[in-house]
Amino acid sequence: MQKPPGHDRTAKPQNLIPLKKPEMQGAKFSRNEAYLAYAAVTGKLEQRRRSGFLSGISHRFRIVFMGTPVFAVPSLKALVEGPDAVLAVVTQPDRPRGRGRRVVPSPVKEFALARGIPVLQPERARDPGFITEVAALEPDLLVVAAYGQILPPALLNVPRIMPINVHGSLLPAYRGAAPIQWAIMNCEKETGITIMRMDEGMDTGPMLLSGAIGIGPDETFGELYLRMSDLGARLLREALDLLGDDRLTEIPQPEEGITYALPIRPETACIDWTLPSERIACLIRAMDPEPGAHTLLEGKRIRLFRPFTIEEGKVISSVPGEIVRADDAGLFIATGEGIVGVREILYPGKKRLRAGDFLRGRPILPGVRLGE
Repeated sequence: MQKPPGHDRTAKPQNLIPLKKPEMQGAKFSRNEAYLAYAAVTGKLEQRRRSGFLSGISHRFRIVFMGTPVFAVPSLKALVEGPDAVLAVVTQPDRPRGRGRRVVPSPVKEFALARGIPVLQPERARDPGFITEVAALEPDLLVVAAYGQILPPALLNVPRIMPINVHGSLLPAYRGAAPIQWAIMNCEKETGITIMRMDEGMDTGPMLLSGAIGIGPDETFGELYLRMSDLGARLLREALDLLGDDRLTEIPQPEEGITYALPIRPETACIDWTLPSERIACLIRAMDPEPGAHTLLEGKRIRLFRPFTIEEGKVISSVPGEIVRADDAGLFIATGEGIVGVREILYPGKKRLRAGDFLRGRPILPGVRLGE
């Protein structure tokens, strides 16, 4: 792709670009005006319009975006609607999903294709051919939001300015793959988003911007996930605005308060009925809607949703895991400390049902013990 005069990949971004064509001698233009003027003089304007490269807004930074799930879509949308050029989107390869195991694109890919943005889908982000392809785009920034793979140093070194990550916690707490779920699982009352510069470590780079968000007492992972994705998009946009104004500062992460959010495994979602009712309720909320906190009911793995806890004064002495009551209000199950109720149940091969509807099709008597 031909660059306008004055385009220097080693220089810091500048607001004005001197144009040296004879037809423009002595004039100065904004970055986008420079591209438009230069393209018009060289006869490339219509070609660039057809390619979608020009959108009529100021292209402050050249960005390659990396993301995969719904969480990443608001951040990509913020970039597309902002004053920067999204050169390409990198996302995970199409995967089988749902009961039918039909191969479907990621939410980020669907969004990008609908807006005419080129999409790259490498099997491995460390593939040399893929890294070369990204480097050929000459991005200023690599922006990452829940991409789904660890990025190698060779890729992190590609952008001229820096690689940026939208991380789902207030660092240094909950470094790792599942920060939102672990925050709920640990019964936190608050979490947040950190915009950070990526380095070779696992979420160890300096912080650029952060924002806190409260966790509701009954809020599920799915609900908090969507709210945090919107917060991440707003903070990303703010961080790039500060960067454009040369007012973005890096803050090293503190040495104290480091915790880790390991990937969610099947055993992570298994309910231990000897735990206190509050901890079990937090686990159930953290696994809703996926993968679903599970236990055994007469040898069948069921998943439980929409928990609540019973006040201490109303607790009945029972063995942990024992169902003490089952009706339209829910299943009431004894725990190591207190009772937890669940309003919704998913039985293998069935859809998620309210407790009353589930019990009408499969009655459960008090005294049945879960987890055996």
